[in-house]
Amino acid sequence: MKDKVVVITGGTSGIGKACARVFAIHGSKVMITGRNEINLWQTMEELGKEGLIIYPIVADVSNEEDNKKMVELALAKFGKIDVLINNAGISMRAMFADADTLVIKKVMDINFYGTVYATKYCLPEIIKNKGNIVGISSIAGYRGLPARTGYSASKFAMMGFLESLRTELLKTGVHILVACPGFTASNIRNTALKGDGTSQTESPLDESKIMSAETVAQKIYKATVARKRSLVLTTQGKFTVWLNKLFPQMMDTMVYNHFKKEADSPLK
Repeated sequence: MKDKVVVITGGTSGIGKACARVFAIHGSKVMITGRNEINLWQTMEELGKEGLIIYPIVADVSNEEDNKKMVELALAKFGKIDVLINNAGISMRAMFADADTLVIKKVMDINFYGTVYATKYCLPEIIKNKGNIVGISSIAGYRGLPARTGYSASKFAMMGFLESLRTELLKTGVHILVACPGFTASNIRNTALKGDGTSQTESPLDESKIMSAETVAQKIYKATVARKRSLVLTTQGKFTVWLNKLFPQMMDTMVYNHFKKEADSPLK
């Protein structure tokens, strides 16, 4: 990945920020996007103290015009795009019956349409350079999770989109990786939307006991270099995917009982 131009959406925290660090360490020219200009500059300064150069762009991944601008600025700065990491995402935590439909739409706009827009406008460059498209999905893209209907739907949609695109691009030399982390220490649960659209602010999990974003980023980097088709992380995540294929009905009960134990779970 040395001297490759890597664009990462949602690069100011969590897995996106960790990917920015890892790819930059390996010599990539990294551009990150985010909606919050202050967070973008803070990330640039923080990684700059480590001797890493990161270029920030203020852009809302759910806005199609912002994605066009993102590509234009990347090309103006670097003259090419080799790798797109579709990382920007948001979660939700509410029973579907209690959730405003606008919450579902917002999650879909960011997680799914954000991937569609960014990929659409980066695609000509990536085809030209026989580059890489990475989608940061989730175990929720393999197994629907209760109280996360919008999130699961967005990740199922992302995975279907990228699988179809991979088949379309089969003869082009473009590599597509779908990475599915299990529970990862990040702020995605803190910013997850409640049924009324406000953020829940506190994670229902003990973040210190789950895989770090840095570990996930290292594995994504290696999978990108190796041009792997998919990456499913954590023992629990792999076990969930495997069991869901073999015993889907049993998994309904197991998943329900697991999420019922969460702090302040909406499941009764």
